[in-house]
Amino acid sequence: MKNYYVMTLFPEMIENVVRESISGRAIKAGLMNVEAFNIRDYTKDAHNHVDDYPYGGGAGMLMQVQPIVDCYQHIVDQIGHRPARVLFMSPQGRTFDQRMAEELAAEEDILFLCGHYEGIDERALEILDVEHVSIGDYILTGGELPALSMIDSISRLVHGVLNKDASHEIESFSDGLLEYPQYTRPEVYEDRRVPAILLSGDHKKVDEWRHQMSLDRTKERRPDLYEAYVASHAKEFAPKKPKRRRKRAE
Repeated sequence: MKNYYVMTLFPEMIENVVRESISGRAIKAGLMNVEAFNIRDYTKDAHNHVDDYPYGGGAGMLMQVQPIVDCYQHIVDQIGHRPARVLFMSPQGRTFDQRMAEELAAEEDILFLCGHYEGIDERALEILDVEHVSIGDYILTGGELPALSMIDSISRLVHGVLNKDASHEIESFSDGLLEYPQYTRPEVYEDRRVPAILLSGDHKKVDEWRHQMSLDRTKERRPDLYEAYVASHAKEFAPKKPKRRRKRAE
């Protein structure tokens, strides 16, 4: 079973999302488990505070070290060991991508630490020995949305979560290319027709067409991915040598 543990100030935000759609079905089927832990439950402050002003001055408030460390220790005691990966949602970290999703899908236990306010006391990050992970070069108000995005992406790669195990293999980024365009009924809508090749029944030609569409779409929309793909598939793009004609015997 895939286990996700989320340390957050807003557990309902996590719980309400994972109960829906594919993740919700996976949880009911016993394929994955998501537990959200409210960091505020572990504060020793008389007024239930989990934040304070930063030493040295500056704008905003920082989440305090004690509630975070105690929450983390509770999770470790509950499962009997440190989770395989402890991830802190931060714009300073490694950018999450499909390769990292595949990497994390192989792990049984993953813990997410979701920050809020202006940040977290650095000592908490050191004690938990976190990996900094980002979902992009922009700033959000908290780490809950990044954590949910990652849980969704990773879970799709867990055996049995999707109806067909092969379905994730043809999606964007799985082979380094964007996904090809797809169509369903009706065959014609407002004079827009489904490409004839998809109706031909020739699976080999359909696969060739899809691959070419993926190449064209990636080249147009993500030239960075296209260049990387070309570099790693040199044989596919190498000029084809003309076939030699056999000389007739005199």
